[in-house]
Amino acid sequence: MEIELLRTACMCQTVICCRVTPLQKAQVVELVKKYKQAVTLAIGDGANDVSMIKAAHIGVGISGQEGMQAVLSSDYSFAQFRYLQRLLLVHGRWSYLRMCKFLRYFFYKNFTFTFVHFWYGFFCGFSAQTVFDEWFITLFNLVYTALPVLSLSLFDQDVNDWWSFQYPQLYTPGQLNQYFSKRAFVYTVLHSGYSSLVLFFIPWAAMYDTVRDDGKEIVDYQSFALLAQTCLLIAVSIQLGLDTHYWTAMNQFFLWGSLSVYFAVIFTMYSNGMFLTLTSSFPFIGTARNSLNQPNVWLTMLLTSVLCVLPVVAYRFLRILLWPTINDKVRYKVRQDKVLPPTPRRVQARRTSTRRSGYAFSHAQGYGDLVTSGKFLRRTPKSRPALFSQTDSPLAQTQPQFYRTISEREEPPLSP
Repeated sequence: MEIELLRTACMCQTVICCRVTPLQKAQVVELVKKYKQAVTLAIGDGANDVSMIKAAHIGVGISGQEGMQAVLSSDYSFAQFRYLQRLLLVHGRWSYLRMCKFLRYFFYKNFTFTFVHFWYGFFCGFSAQTVFDEWFITLFNLVYTALPVLSLSLFDQDVNDWWSFQYPQLYTPGQLNQYFSKRAFVYTVLHSGYSSLVLFFIPWAAMYDTVRDDGKEIVDYQSFALLAQTCLLIAVSIQLGLDTHYWTAMNQFFLWGSLSVYFAVIFTMYSNGMFLTLTSSFPFIGTARNSLNQPNVWLTMLLTSVLCVLPVVAYRFLRILLWPTINDKVRYKVRQDKVLPPTPRRVQARRTSTRRSGYAFSHAQGYGDLVTSGKFLRRTPKSRPALFSQTDSPLAQTQPQFYRTISEREEPPLSP
């Protein structure tokens, strides 16, 4: 009957499973995971919830009087159930948004980097010669583009936490998998293909039959490689800036710092001293200072960057104007209303009693207060009617210790 149970449960907003064992809790979660394409979350506070927490995609443990077994088996933990709202609507949504941006940008910059080599293969006869310097290939993902994308995946947010609470609809795109899907992946590949075409053929056309200001030729493999790799790094850095919605000091430092490190590295590695030290490892002698002092090289970088960014800006402008998403609508409303989020107030901690009740859960108000108060252990008043009256019967006279009334019975002292 599990299919009928699942079909009936999906018609309801909330399903309550009463008096189930820990194994049955896990089986309910496994039932949803098996037949429904959904991400499951299980939350519990006791040892009987461990199997359910382990069966779900995301396990949340509440640390309280039930012990720490659920917390130790969970992915996230907090002290009160009400924090689940912030975990989902704020941190969970931000985490999903950052991860999708990280994946899209990571695929974009690496596909663009690879496609440039593909176009260069038609000119080198597919001889496996690289279009970029070997040191640039080594440091591209390791140094030049590592920290900027890391800051994007750690600090970026479309709206702050207060507006995330005000508009819970912002959580819907994550449920519909709109930020990263097959369609988004295909768009990223097409975008990378276009950028690689621009990054290869614009510098190639600009360097073709070009001379320096002093009349000497600048058309050589090393100058073209320097120009192409510089255009690539600037283009992916601008794309990262367009994807960033929340700028912090760390974002600025990592982005501009990576570009500064790149120019410092190429001037150092392409110097005479490095060439004389290790001739075979640093063959690009004097390429940086001979190429970057020409105005046409910088104009080529500017033209290439504009052509790479222009379609992205135009597409996003038309999308916001014609097909705005819920995120675009909320950001537009925030800018129009100019309403600042309230200043967080210090919440005074509630005093909790140190006495612990033996009742863990109840559907209604139980007798915990009565048990902990100790009222039911007090001496009862002597107003109750006697069960047996003093009579002259021989039974009452011969065995008075067995038939004494409750009101006359001595009550033993209470244990501390």
